[in-house]
Amino acid sequence: MLQSIHPKLPMRNKSETKDFYVNQLGFEAPHDFYPDYLMVHKDNIEIHFFLYEDIDPKTNYGMCYIRTNDVDALYAHALKSKLSIPELGHLMEKPWRQKEFSLLDPSSNLLTFGQAL
Repeated sequence: MLQSIHPKLPMRNKSETKDFYVNQLGFEAPHDFYPDYLMVHKDNIEIHFFLYEDIDPKTNYGMCYIRTNDVDALYAHALKSKLSIPELGHLMEKPWRQKEFSLLDPSSNLLTFGQAL
């Protein structure tokens, strides 16, 4: 039986990625033992990152969709913290009955946060 999923996304710079997820989004990285790999977790989700220094942010298609029960608070935090929200990533109600917004991390991975309407 399937129990969970942990997306693996590329990162150009480990310390920059760790700083963003830990200090900007409130994740924890307690098992940071590997020079080319990072695992962060918060609440019930975990995201893994592998070092890919040569990735071109303009052609990085790494992305994940994160469900939440308080998208408004996350969006307010993103605005207050001046996080990178793509032009079409601002908070909206979507036809698929989700209220969602998106952020870009330092390696241009797209993180979309969504809550059911």
